[in-house]
Amino acid sequence: MGSASDDPRLPVVPLTLGAYQTIVLRMHELYIKGRNPEALRAADVIELIGRLSGDEPAQQFATQTRMYAYTALGRFQEALAAGESLLRLHRAAGAGVDEAKTLSDVAEILIRMGRLDEGLQQVARATALLDQAPRNHRRYATANSSLADAARAAELYELADTSVRLLAEGHPYGSPHREAGELQRAEILLEWALRLEHLGRTEEATARYLDSVELIRPWVELYRRSGPTADAPLATAVLAVAVAKLGQVDEAAALAEPMILPTRAQGQHREAMLAHFANGVVLRARGDYRGARWELVAAEELWAHSGQVTQRMIIQYELALLTVAEHPEARPMLTALRTQAQHLWNLRLERIAMLRQARRRVELEAERTRADAAAMQDPLTGLGNRRRFDQQMGLIDRPDQPTGPLVLLLVDLDEFKHINDTYSHGVGDLVLAEIARVLREHCRRVDVPVRFGGDEFAVFVHADLDTAARIGERIRQGIAAYPWHQVALGLHVTISIGAAELRPGMTARQLFDAADRKLYTAKHRGRDQLAA
Repeated sequence: MGSASDDPRLPVVPLTLGAYQTIVLRMHELYIKGRNPEALRAADVIELIGRLSGDEPAQQFATQTRMYAYTALGRFQEALAAGESLLRLHRAAGAGVDEAKTLSDVAEILIRMGRLDEGLQQVARATALLDQAPRNHRRYATANSSLADAARAAELYELADTSVRLLAEGHPYGSPHREAGELQRAEILLEWALRLEHLGRTEEATARYLDSVELIRPWVELYRRSGPTADAPLATAVLAVAVAKLGQVDEAAALAEPMILPTRAQGQHREAMLAHFANGVVLRARGDYRGARWELVAAEELWAHSGQVTQRMIIQYELALLTVAEHPEARPMLTALRTQAQHLWNLRLERIAMLRQARRRVELEAERTRADAAAMQDPLTGLGNRRRFDQQMGLIDRPDQPTGPLVLLLVDLDEFKHINDTYSHGVGDLVLAEIARVLREHCRRVDVPVRFGGDEFAVFVHADLDTAARIGERIRQGIAAYPWHQVALGLHVTISIGAAELRPGMTARQLFDAADRKLYTAKHRGRDQLAA
């Protein structure tokens, strides 16, 4: 088994945290092993450490672990809040693969909450982002893992299987990616087989049971040889159910019975549910109908923590099989259940069509976004143009915009007419393009640089005045230090900057006028300086 730090199931790979590295990895280990209440307590500690030390990756990692733990415990509103918080961070950072992963996580939560349309929309957005992402991205595999979980929650087993294959394929046996992918695929195949069995498609179900066992048995044996520290009860529980359904009741009992009490005591509801389920199938096969009913009812009670309707339906079907075994005259009830299962399977097929429609909507939105972006882009510099500038100014005057610090930097090229007249308009264009490059280089992702006039630039800085002034000064120094003589012999370029902070009650026009007055001050004092 790979080390925890290399585990591809790790939501966000933590950066080195010095003395805190151990507790970060311990938090991840607790979640992976299903010890979710303990994982939540560890996440609280990590988040506090990250907040006090200013370590944003540690805070994000804690938030993501909390989202997963809440989901496993059935606390979906809290999980959704954590997921939406992560989405905002990934979008602000432009982290497309991380966004795809979190979109998939949020989709799974929404689907479990019964908000299917919203969940499928998020799945469509995630697949669109992953289609554009490089497969060698270090988090591409884990994003596909999350996508597979979301697809499975919607019973889109074909998409789930395809996604999780991408997680495992291309990695050697024994690697963390191969391990995580095969364990996840074994669980998907098991659930798929159980659903096929409901439809009377026994040959297809048996084939998937066998594939599940083939994938997961080597890992369970490896964990057993590695000792208690490598314990992975979910893998053992999945194997127990698969071999029970294949009629290997002695092995299933040996796997399931010892883990029921420990997993319940640890709050590992998913693992305990599967263990009860496997033991129920075993006892039914042995003719202990009373014991089988007790086990299956216990599994159904634990279902409430998973929030997956499919799992409850699977348990209820097994209870119906038990009833027929006890009372053969009840067979018409089993026929009715199979009819209902076929109806639900047909609804599953409708979801596939819904996902295609959602994906088409996402593609159309992306096309509109690209068209809008092109209409707001200055062709020479690649920055936003006057239309983008007007849009940002309009946002300031909208009463529904969230409040936050904002500073407008007005950047003006000193004596640009002299540059054009002396060195040509071609050189002038090169100067404008280089100024745009420096602006992009020194601005953060949340800031908006634009060229709104010939030699007039602006930057909407989402920070306080001191921070914005430091950014502006770095821009000014970057322009002054550039080797302009390489562009044209004797060329020297400087800029002047005026900075003004948005105050309560101030309009966009008032903000612009305040920054313009500061720009005039910088020019009047001799140029090549910032006035704030």
